[in-house]
Amino acid sequence: MTEELPLLAHLIELRQRLVRALAGFFIVFLALFHWSGDIYHLLARPLLQHLPAGSTMIAIEVTAPFFVPVKVTMLVAMLLSLPNTLYQLWAFIAPGLYAHEKKLVLPLLLSSLLLFFTGMAFAYFLVFPVVFGFMAAVTPHGVAMMTDIDKYLSFVLGMFVSFGVTFEVPVLVVVLARMGVVDIPQLKRARPYIIVAAFVVAAMITPPDMLSQLMLALPLCLLYEAGIWAALFMAWRKRKHAATS
Repeated sequence: MTEELPLLAHLIELRQRLVRALAGFFIVFLALFHWSGDIYHLLARPLLQHLPAGSTMIAIEVTAPFFVPVKVTMLVAMLLSLPNTLYQLWAFIAPGLYAHEKKLVLPLLLSSLLLFFTGMAFAYFLVFPVVFGFMAAVTPHGVAMMTDIDKYLSFVLGMFVSFGVTFEVPVLVVVLARMGVVDIPQLKRARPYIIVAAFVVAAMITPPDMLSQLMLALPLCLLYEAGIWAALFMAWRKRKHAATS
C-alpha cells in the first residue's frame, strides 16, 4: 500500500475522478446525439421485425418522440463510456490495495463488465426475437399490435438489467468462495436448489412463454457451473502459491 493521504486529498482526487468520468460520458453522448433516432431504431429492431405489415410503434406522450431517443442515446453513451468510468474508479481505489488484492479485484471487475455486456447481448440477439415473435403470434384477431415507444424502452431496459445482473452469477460464486462464505463442496451440493431457483427467477423475469424462460434458466445453470470451475481454479492457484512460497 502507498503512504496514507489526508482526507481532504482523497476528496479532491475523488472529485477529479468523478469529473473525468462525467466528462467522458458527455463527450460520448454529444458525439452520438445526432444519431439518436437511428440508435432508437436499432434498439427497436427486434420488435419492428415482428410487427404485422403496415403496423408501427406509437408515441402517446407529446414529447416522447424527442425524449425517448435521447434517453436511449444517454444509456448507450453510459455503456460506451463505462470503461473510462471503471478506470477512474480503479485509479482511485488501487493505491489503497495490497498487491494480492489488486490481482483479485481487477479480474473480477473486468469479468463483471464483460458478463454484463454478454447478458445484454444475449437478451437483444436471442431472447427478444423469441419474445416478440411469441407476442405477435398470440395477439388476438382484430387487435393491432402497436407498442408505445416509452413503454417499449422500459420493457427493454428491464430485460437488459435482468439478464445483465443474472449473468454475474460466476462472479458472485467466486466472491463468496474467496471470502470463505461457502466452500466448493457446498456449492456442488447446492446444484439442485440453484436449478429450481433459476427456473423460478426465469418465470418471474421473462414473458410467460416456456422458450424464453428456458433461454434464461439454462444459461443461469451453466453460469453457476462456470462459477464453480472458476472458484476451483482460484483455489488451486492459491494452494500452488502457498506451496511455492
